[in-house]
Amino acid sequence: LNDPTNHADFVKAIKEGCQVAHQLECKMMTVVGGDDIEGVSQKEMHAQIIKGLKLAAPIAEDNDVTLILEPMNIRVDHKGHCLYGSAPAIRICDEVDSSHVKINWDLYHMHITEGDLCGHLREGFAAGRIGYLQLADHPGRNEPGTGEIHYNRVLKEAHDLGYDYFVGLECRQLEDELTAARRVAAADVW
Repeated sequence: LNDPTNHADFVKAIKEGCQVAHQLECKMMTVVGGDDIEGVSQKEMHAQIIKGLKLAAPIAEDNDVTLILEPMNIRVDHKGHCLYGSAPAIRICDEVDSSHVKINWDLYHMHITEGDLCGHLREGFAAGRIGYLQLADHPGRNEPGTGEIHYNRVLKEAHDLGYDYFVGLECRQLEDELTAARRVAAADVW
């Protein structure tokens, strides 16, 4: 998205992706900003993300599929990614100004990038830009309950703010599947 030479392919992929989304009865598709481009400022790359999303937003709207933009973390897993943190993601969505472009609010990435998960969730909800929550614990990107994030508190905050959709897991199990499943279930008790 951050490279304008990819915008035509991006739009084509969104059109095709919307058709697949309908077949799968899927209401959302994750999109990413892309890696840093040498010699191009972050501001310029974000401007290109906005342009690309503005091209794709009418397609998403016509197909009633929400594009969820995922900021990454650049400290651990995605060094060199051009979009990280909640503030620039909110700013991008504000500029695109579409009901069908929101944020894939990956709590794992947000925790590593900026911390203060509940405070930033409040800002994201106040802006109306959170489309989907996703999680893993840190360190290790394992299931909740294996690291430092107190997901019971964070998920309660999301619920209290009005979030009533799925929470995605993008994590590795630390031990066996049953133990991981129990930890995931325990994270949602508050």
